[in-house]
Amino acid sequence: MVLDETIIKTIVPYYKQTGKELEIFDKVWVNRLPLLLKGPTGSGKSRFVEYIAHQYQIPLITVSCHEETSATDLIGRFIIKGAETIWIDGPLTKAVKAGAIMYLDEIAEARPDVIVAIHSLTDHRRQLYIDKLGETFEAHENFLLIASFNPGYQRGFKELKPSTRQRFVSISFNYPENKLEAEILSNETGIDADTSNKLVNIGTKIRNLKELGLTETASTRLLVDAAKLIVSGFPKRLSVRLAIIEPLTDDLEISQALADVCDLLI
Repeated sequence: MVLDETIIKTIVPYYKQTGKELEIFDKVWVNRLPLLLKGPTGSGKSRFVEYIAHQYQIPLITVSCHEETSATDLIGRFIIKGAETIWIDGPLTKAVKAGAIMYLDEIAEARPDVIVAIHSLTDHRRQLYIDKLGETFEAHENFLLIASFNPGYQRGFKELKPSTRQRFVSISFNYPENKLEAEILSNETGIDADTSNKLVNIGTKIRNLKELGLTETASTRLLVDAAKLIVSGFPKRLSVRLAIIEPLTDDLEISQALADVCDLLI
């Protein structure tokens, strides 16, 4: 299985604080507390992790969890190499040993054995037990575990158990207020202020259309994508359709309803 594993970038990630999350993280880091980021898709959780990893100069390993992500994928496995059987560390084991941030994105999607595997890393022990090796590894002093999930999307499908959630300090993320979201779009893409404000109005309008029953809503990420298309020369309405409407639904009637609303706003 191929995991989405990424190491900290050298380019400074752009991040605009929307609450007191940076001050909270400072105390989390001092105390090496496991951190849970809760919020809808595209609300800045992953960008926040990239930003703090860069600011604190901590290596970052990210794994995007899904229904097939297992403890073995994170911890490691034996492989056959020539005539030998050798052990290969997984991303979690690498982070524990090297003192990196281990970011488990959408942790609720992973298999239950993943939660079991991280239990001893989320309490006073800060240890990783690898049963296949019969060894226990003490986490490096700089190791930090961060996980994220989308409570709104997971509700009724997959949910973190209360006993698991209580192992983390938690920060709730949501979409920024209009003025701040417009500023984010402008800084991310270079789009003019007028168009940026119109895109934010589209995002706000779609988020309030509860009657359409969308599984996901217009995230800041989608608005940024639309802005990038516009800045690159695409017509505004086409950019909105491609980057915002089409990713949200395959239903032709809902798609047309959204297009009608967006065309009026852009």
